[in-house]
Amino acid sequence: MFSKATFSFLEELADNNNRAWFEENKSRYEALVREPALDFIEAMEPVLKSCAPNFRAEPRKVGGSLMRVFRDTRFSRDKTPYKTNIGIQFRHALGKDVHAPGFYMHIATNECFFGAGCWHPESDALGKIRDLVAQKPEKWLAARDDKNFTAQWKLAGDSLIRPPRGYAAEHPAITDIKRKDFIALSPLPIKEVTGKSLVALAEKRFTEARPLMKFLCEALEVAY
Repeated sequence: MFSKATFSFLEELADNNNRAWFEENKSRYEALVREPALDFIEAMEPVLKSCAPNFRAEPRKVGGSLMRVFRDTRFSRDKTPYKTNIGIQFRHALGKDVHAPGFYMHIATNECFFGAGCWHPESDALGKIRDLVAQKPEKWLAARDDKNFTAQWKLAGDSLIRPPRGYAAEHPAITDIKRKDFIALSPLPIKEVTGKSLVALAEKRFTEARPLMKFLCEALEVAY
């Protein structure tokens, strides 16, 4: 699937992040990035059906699990047109965008990792997650501190400085209630990205993240 040449292409793209260069090297993008990414996504379809049946692997060039290479520069000072990483998200069947519960894989020259959870959930979804943490802290702590989960995953993302309105500052889980993201990350060595066992490793890591994902699905009232 992915190879050392994939990373070489991403390095070159970072050095030549303009439309003219990309058009000249589009066939390399197809061969070294898009095609192996779609192959990986396709290989993950039966895996997810087994371990997380309500999450989707969609091997489509546009609108599927492979995130678009074009950057949204409308509100950014950085006007370079292309992403220099590969992003693959397996979101919940009921999710409409990257803010839905999902599993994720990030490939870049400086860092590769797996992700799981809800990144920047919309206010209604975030409120439901916070409410379940507040109402059933023992269930949240059991998921957060699950030994298989914490062996490979660490919670990450942004948090508020102060408790959100309506939640007691002395609540035993207030540190987590203040989270704006309910995501976890697991490191992914480059040698694993270019190895033959990437699909098997993804299955293992996503299975280990099940306690977090099941909690989030319960909070959002969707089936895991």
